[in-house]
Amino acid sequence: MEQGFRASMGWLHTWAGVVVGAMLFAIFWMGTLAVFDREIDRWMAPMTRIALPDSPRAFDELRATYDTAVAVRSPTWTVLQATERQPYVRVAYRDKTGVVNRSFDPATGAVLPEPGTWAGSRFLYPYHYGLHLKIWNIGQWIVGFAGMAMLLLCVSGVVIHRKIFVDFFTLRPQQKSQRVVLDLHTVSGVLGLPFNIAITLSGLIIFFAVYFPSGWQAVYADKQAFNADGGSSYARPKANKPGSLGSLDAMAGEARRLWDGVEPRAILVRHPGDAAGFVTMFQSIEERIVRHSASITFDAATGAVLHRSEALRPVAVAQRFLTGVHRIQFRHWTLRFMYFALGLLGCALIMTGVLFWLEMRRKRHAAEGLRGVRLVQGLAIGATAGIVMATAGFMVINRLLPLDVTLAGYERHELEIWTFHLVWIAAFAHAWMRSRTAWVEQCQAIAALALAAMVLNGLTTGDHPLRSLAHAHLWPVAGVDVALLLLAAGALASSRRLAASRRRSAAAVAALKGAGSHA
Repeated sequence: MEQGFRASMGWLHTWAGVVVGAMLFAIFWMGTLAVFDREIDRWMAPMTRIALPDSPRAFDELRATYDTAVAVRSPTWTVLQATERQPYVRVAYRDKTGVVNRSFDPATGAVLPEPGTWAGSRFLYPYHYGLHLKIWNIGQWIVGFAGMAMLLLCVSGVVIHRKIFVDFFTLRPQQKSQRVVLDLHTVSGVLGLPFNIAITLSGLIIFFAVYFPSGWQAVYADKQAFNADGGSSYARPKANKPGSLGSLDAMAGEARRLWDGVEPRAILVRHPGDAAGFVTMFQSIEERIVRHSASITFDAATGAVLHRSEALRPVAVAQRFLTGVHRIQFRHWTLRFMYFALGLLGCALIMTGVLFWLEMRRKRHAAEGLRGVRLVQGLAIGATAGIVMATAGFMVINRLLPLDVTLAGYERHELEIWTFHLVWIAAFAHAWMRSRTAWVEQCQAIAALALAAMVLNGLTTGDHPLRSLAHAHLWPVAGVDVALLLLAAGALASSRRLAASRRRSAAAVAALKGAGSHA
């Protein structure tokens, strides 16, 4: 510990940022992209670029997939109606290989081709909170540790800045690069402070049952009882006897009557084909912040109402509210764009913090012949520019691979994920091998890959930005293309700025070495 509270907070802020900065950038970057995960889905799966019809598809028209779920003994069968952000009907059930997803055109009922990609909602979004490390929930624990560190960084950052509001209005682009980086770090930190605290704290609260299992284990016999009480859900065991399924549309009509005309947007059938099977119908979650959907449960065979969700307990309401604030699945486009901008600001905050630490130590370490800063620099480059480059590569390979391609037993979506990780690993290797020029070269690679992704989308689908902007149902595709173009422009501008800064830094290091030799 240093002498004095502010000095101790400064030490904590510095080293907490250095230790978890790389992981925090990956979490923030993926979380920022996840704000528009459904739009990225439509960009990466062209067969889903369809218009939303005026009326929803009848549930009974999907009975064929229910019969398939019964045949493979799936424990559940789920139907999600088309929405503005996901304009196709999705059916899901389980077989021996795992979760099976089927998509249907809501206007014609035609089966859509398999997308062959996990895209945003199944890859980028889960990466944000689990890093795709599922064994023992290790990914969620790593993210939870990084989240706690982020809260420490926010609090310690406020403590060490005595003139925090003055610093907010201080940006000196004409000064040396070290001062510019510090000013950018301070401005982005102050501007995004409320968002960073709220998004980090709510992210930790979402997984409270994972991080603090003793809380619910002390009161409830098992997780099912906890969920039933906290979420007002319904469950009953299988009868292990054959059962039938009544008219889903009749149940939907009853739910509509009980909800005063509100349409059910999703159904979940548990124990398909069993005499104890039951059907739960849910309202849309797009109309409220609280991440809880009103539901009605029917007996699968008779259609009799078994359960109707009740008001949540106050603690559950608070938790579901914070979950809704974090995941922003409600319909509010202005706020969604604000989340995206503030997420990018958080990424800039983390990157400039690491850059300032490197700038503070590079000259001294070079003059003294120390190599520690080179190790941290390679880690910082790979974790920041590297993951952006890997994301752009992920989107490029999506437009290059044929829809039904397999290689060495790996399916198309697995090849995309392998490409993402291989590009990211290559970015770390490149950063350590070419430490002097890695920042510049990786920014140039990002610009090239982002531009290539946008061009390839137009060449392979015909949906170039001008055409997409002319059709309302293609606006999300145009938005992703424009974002790729802006990323390319920003990366190219950054490469030029970093190249100029590197030249000045190299001249300063040479001057220090020359002064040492003369002495």
